[in-house]
Amino acid sequence: MTILELIEHHAAQLTQAGVAFGHGTANAFDEAAWLVLWQLGLPLDELDLVEKRPVSSAECAQVATLFIARISSRKPAAYLTNEAWLQGVPFYVDERAIVPRSLIAEVLVNGNIDVWLSERTHKVLDLCTGNGSLAVLAAMAWPDVEVDASDLSSDALAVAHINVAKHALQGRIRLVESNGLAATPGPYDLIVCNPPYVNAQSMTALPAEYRAEPALALDGNAAGGSDGMDFIRSLLHAAPAHMTEQAVLVLEIGNERAHFEAAFPTLEAIWLETSAGEDQVLLLTREAFAQSSPT
Repeated sequence: MTILELIEHHAAQLTQAGVAFGHGTANAFDEAAWLVLWQLGLPLDELDLVEKRPVSSAECAQVATLFIARISSRKPAAYLTNEAWLQGVPFYVDERAIVPRSLIAEVLVNGNIDVWLSERTHKVLDLCTGNGSLAVLAAMAWPDVEVDASDLSSDALAVAHINVAKHALQGRIRLVESNGLAATPGPYDLIVCNPPYVNAQSMTALPAEYRAEPALALDGNAAGGSDGMDFIRSLLHAAPAHMTEQAVLVLEIGNERAHFEAAFPTLEAIWLETSAGEDQVLLLTREAFAQSSPT
């Protein structure tokens, strides 16, 4: 059996088992390729170079054990490998933090928000940092900025600490335990935030793979609401006081645009293009807050 045949075999196994994707891969083949290549210690982005390589019976057995764990536990693959990749950058992850997959990573790396930044952009906040991936990518994108990475979860911050050290950014990224903006010093020139925003109905329908993640990072109804906007309401109310005059806030809201616009009908948002479309990530200027009163 070759590498490619082994991947196809296990892709069919994943499909038959009905596992859910979305934590770094979008389909059975890509997930099977990730797990097979990872288990065999092969580069994850060079399948073409190794697809015809024969696989020994011992290697097949090792790979099979990993797929049994994936199917029986229904944990995201990243929790089994303790590794996730975002915009080509590797990050450590475990069950203490959500698997990094924010579309904000794209706008940081691709320069989609650079037009709203300037030489005065020095201080950045990654709010709800989770495993710290967006803070790391921001520090990599702009070598002259300092980044605060904050989260309510001390467990998530422990994972973020691993990633800050992994990429040798201890001198430029500071970890802050904070409930929203309460303990963040500010003011900031740029705030990025991938907050909990899943509405109540969607929370009840999440596949097991998503329920394996910390609910704190997903559930946007912690204050008793149902539209997923509870955290975002408090954030937008507090944000202006933590922003400099020319600051912008970049916010991911996933599939909740309708709920966002219903909650903040007078707030003028700029919707950013991502690989998932133009309705998942938005940008708010300091001026937009001045012209509106989000509650």
